[in-house]
Amino acid sequence: MTTMVVDVSQSQSSLVDSSQRLLVEGASCASCVSKIESALNGVGGVNSATMNLVERTATIHGDVDTQSLIKALQSVGYGATATAGISEQELLTQKQQDDLVHYRQLLRNMAMALAVGLPLMVYGLAGGSMMVVTPLDQLVWGLVGLICLGVMLFPGRQFYLSCWKSLLNHHATMDTLIALGTGSAWLYSMVVVVVPDLLPELARHLYFEATAMIIGLISLGQALEVKARGRTSAAIQRLIGLQPKTARVLRGGDEIDLPLEQLMVDDQIRVRPGETIPVDGVVESGQTAVDESMLTGEPMPVSKGQGDLVTGGTLNKTGTLIFRASRIGKDTALARIIGLVRQAQNSKPAIGRLADQISAWFVPAMMIIAVISALVWFNVGPQPTIAYALVSAMTVLIIACPCALGLATPMSIMVGIGKAAEAGVLIRSGDALQTTAGITTMLLDKTGTITMGTPRVTQVHLVNGPADRAEYDLAEDQLLVLVASLEAGSEHPLALAILESAAERQLELLVPERFEALTGQGIVGSGSGKQLLFGNHGLMAAYQIDIESVADVALAMAQQAQTPIYLAVDNQLAAVIAVADPIKNDSANAIKRLQSLGMRVVMVTGDNQVTAAAVAAQVGVDAFFADLLPEQKASKVLELQAQGERVGMTGDGINDAPALAQADVGFAIGTGTDVAIESADITLMRGSLHGLADAVLVSRATLSNIKQNLFGAFVYNVAGVPIAAGVLYPFMGVLLNPVIAGAAMAFSSVTVVSNANRLRFLTVGQQG
Repeated sequence: MTTMVVDVSQSQSSLVDSSQRLLVEGASCASCVSKIESALNGVGGVNSATMNLVERTATIHGDVDTQSLIKALQSVGYGATATAGISEQELLTQKQQDDLVHYRQLLRNMAMALAVGLPLMVYGLAGGSMMVVTPLDQLVWGLVGLICLGVMLFPGRQFYLSCWKSLLNHHATMDTLIALGTGSAWLYSMVVVVVPDLLPELARHLYFEATAMIIGLISLGQALEVKARGRTSAAIQRLIGLQPKTARVLRGGDEIDLPLEQLMVDDQIRVRPGETIPVDGVVESGQTAVDESMLTGEPMPVSKGQGDLVTGGTLNKTGTLIFRASRIGKDTALARIIGLVRQAQNSKPAIGRLADQISAWFVPAMMIIAVISALVWFNVGPQPTIAYALVSAMTVLIIACPCALGLATPMSIMVGIGKAAEAGVLIRSGDALQTTAGITTMLLDKTGTITMGTPRVTQVHLVNGPADRAEYDLAEDQLLVLVASLEAGSEHPLALAILESAAERQLELLVPERFEALTGQGIVGSGSGKQLLFGNHGLMAAYQIDIESVADVALAMAQQAQTPIYLAVDNQLAAVIAVADPIKNDSANAIKRLQSLGMRVVMVTGDNQVTAAAVAAQVGVDAFFADLLPEQKASKVLELQAQGERVGMTGDGINDAPALAQADVGFAIGTGTDVAIESADITLMRGSLHGLADAVLVSRATLSNIKQNLFGAFVYNVAGVPIAAGVLYPFMGVLLNPVIAGAAMAFSSVTVVSNANRLRFLTVGQQG
């Protein structure tokens, strides 16, 4: 039996509202998907239930008792057990062990079946008689038939048990086709052996080798599929593997190592260099650099100190930290990211739901075609008609197995979304993945998306500054000390930019002698015995400070989206300091990548026209719209959609929420914050616009891969079934051998799995 994990959300009570896990036995093909989903969705209180055939996982949302879910699955022939209290790591380990056991079992089944089938097939190909003519033939072939029965009862047992359960529940699956095809071949052959006189002499052909070979080849195909399938969930495995099993906790003056399950919010935790941070928290003491690349895709370590947030699963590189746990267990950012990736991998885009709908009627349709084919051969075929009828029906049943069809979409979805996650792109659903491939216009917010989102000092222009560079730098520092000392008591964003610049230069501030803020103009004060004026042109005009000599400098700053602030010392103009929200280093290149992918890139911002024009010119967007309120951004999305555009919107997930919701796909720029993750279809953990291009590349590659898989699966079945039914026989004398059909069916699944795994070699996340 195949073990499947059902993933749902669990509360403290016996009722669930978000996640609980069940192990389900018996899921094997696309038909199982629809049966399981229908059974679970039919339980009262279930809002939605979806299953991923590749991982044998399903996700269920709603308020429902666990036992009701188990009974529903049992009623349609699938066993189930609850796994409450088992950690993600334990479940992953158990799944890997189950897969290994299943893989080895399939290899044993294959070896046993082929050990019987291959000699029989070689004997037939070498010219040996496969007919029953004499009593000795009956005795020898009767023994062979009993050996083949052993193959059916042991290596092939799973197919017949699954078929029986399906028939009891009035369902048909892939195993139904295999069991009927091989079973009818064996039964017909035994009739030939036991009572050959009931059949014409030409109809006394035996098909024991087909029974054994088909079971062996399908077992081989399934073994290769299990082996290849194990690589598809590599992203989830790596994310789960990021979290350590224990944490060093400070309690009652002692340091003790505790399992993560025993941690509590507000625990103090020590992390040494080279150790993985166990849970989310806030640094209380220590300085270090933290490698967050596995969560964000960003290769450069991030400095952390007192008051900074740290995320579970990231790697402490240099110093020792003591931090206080703020989120533990399933509330950590890593756990929620794992949940999002798994949710997306389990979801189906529209193209995948189409495949499931086709699979639901495909098996019954193939059974009908097999019966019709047999009847046609029996009534109008050449002699021996009964033998031709059997071969035709058996071959149709074998080649029609929809293994490849059921794997086509989920295999590609799992690999594609996992690949995106490795590059710091979190895709919430299969629909978002599919829609992203067709985006024609990408809207970008300015502040925090194209730009850094925090004002910084970008330029200091000294009036009549000395030519010597060292003296010039010294003069800059002296002026910044005076300005920053004045601004130390202000909370204005521009003041924070001045203070940050002084901190970066490690300048020691003074205590101002006088400080007065003039609304809309700037600051008046004194320090080090000097009278200081720091503000806009209005403040300079009010104190009759001549700024004409730097008019060109100020204009150039404004044209580059920088705000010029004038500094006068003792009523003499001393400097013009430019403060701006700097454009991210990689924004322009990322926008070029988007344009090279065939998208029109448009900037939308609430900032003024002059600043917007300057930023737009520097980054090279195709168009921009300024002075927009949040609701006006949403209206702009709607306007473009009305023109037939498929629109992506990129913002910070808060003030851009209306536009993100209206867009065909919403992208949140952020570092994994709650709002960013919850508000958008796709979250760019790195905060770089290169993540947009990565998302589009992954989306297009995945969608192309799904189409290749579906095309291959459909063409294989659509072309193979008529040939199996014998349509070419009247014209070319060609009739498909059941053994060849079995081999082709088995290896079609391996082809789909292998093709999906090609996505693992897609290059993303390397730019920026």
